[in-house]
Amino acid sequence: QVQLVESGGGLVQTGGSLTLSCAASGIIFSINAMGWYRQAPGKQRELVATITRGGLTNYADSVKGRFTISRDNAKNTVYLQMNSLKPEDTAVYYCNALLGGYWGQGTQVTVSS
Repeated sequence: QVQLVESGGGLVQTGGSLTLSCAASGIIFSINAMGWYRQAPGKQRELVATITRGGLTNYADSVKGRFTISRDNAKNTVYLQMNSLKPEDTAVYYCNALLGGYWGQGTQVTVSS
């Protein structure tokens, strides 16, 4: 059974930082490209960042220079370090495994102004 379990969300003030984690099980993590997406109320889910199995990264323009995606294949975990957070970053953040199209349950990030 595939599971992607996100953690690390919460409430933070503008300019603050959070680190999200996504622990994967039931998949061959090391060969999977992984991604973080987010969905704000009333909006469509959007790409935040992706990382290939080789470590190549891609970011949405809105988070470039502020967010960093990384992975630890030994721990089957992908991370999203979020710095200089803004109110518009408020959303539910979801982890995605490209192979098989698996999703986590999401973790709420709220940035107060």
